[in-house]
Amino acid sequence: MKFTKMHGLGNDFIIVYQNHTPNLEEFSRLAVQMCHRHTGIGADGLVVVYPSENADAAMRIFNADGSLTEQCGNAMRCVAKYCYERLSALKDEFTLETKVGLQTVWVDGSLGKAEKIRVDMGEPVLEPSRIPVVATGRRVINQPVEAGGAQFYFTGVSMGNPHAVIEVDDASRFPVEKWGPILETHRLFPNKSNVEFVTFHSPSEVTMRVWERGVGQTMACGSGACATLVAGVLLGKLARRAVIHLLGGDLEIEWSEADNRVYMSGPAAFVYDGVWLPA
Repeated sequence: MKFTKMHGLGNDFIIVYQNHTPNLEEFSRLAVQMCHRHTGIGADGLVVVYPSENADAAMRIFNADGSLTEQCGNAMRCVAKYCYERLSALKDEFTLETKVGLQTVWVDGSLGKAEKIRVDMGEPVLEPSRIPVVATGRRVINQPVEAGGAQFYFTGVSMGNPHAVIEVDDASRFPVEKWGPILETHRLFPNKSNVEFVTFHSPSEVTMRVWERGVGQTMACGSGACATLVAGVLLGKLARRAVIHLLGGDLEIEWSEADNRVYMSGPAAFVYDGVWLPA
């Protein structure tokens, strides 16, 4: 099986193209094998791309633990670049069918290369039951959560997948590996949660570190950056457009007042092509 290794700001993926609807159970098992950092190719996730009746292409994303995830902004940028450059979809605008529905991407390209990709990440979901978060009220803003003998305050946002955004004094030095897994599996999050640890520098700039559900700490998370902007606006810390600093680089995020949708802009890169030989 041919594959392509790609990354979005260091958040890396194995991209596999199928000319038919894939067997999701098979790819769930493959994800665990292929994504293993020591005995496989090594990646944060496996993405299968295939034809769609309703969009220019369809995609499904599997975490490194084999779980099927709803949304991933960095994977979408990688797939957009893959479609633009490898599947001859040389259009400035096209649609991708994801688990959460149809999403539009825009490519800033030259000489057949996708240099920068903008993705419509959809409207943020703030109702606790739909994130989901065990909480009362219309929104979950700066709610306390006790975990591992410490207390944090989180803002709940779903970008098609659940996020808990937590403000900390210095995200760049925060022990993500210690607190991430404890918070990911907290009883307040019925479907587990991605956890973002953030430090707001100004209304247009924030540093973010992320613990991704089913993966662990990653160098970037597109949907997490979107959730961080939304949480920052709700907390009165960010404007509706900001730069999110991640370990792998920067993303530009905008929460549009005009249509309530969140837009993410950033790069994607090819690493190499290969062939997976079953054991």
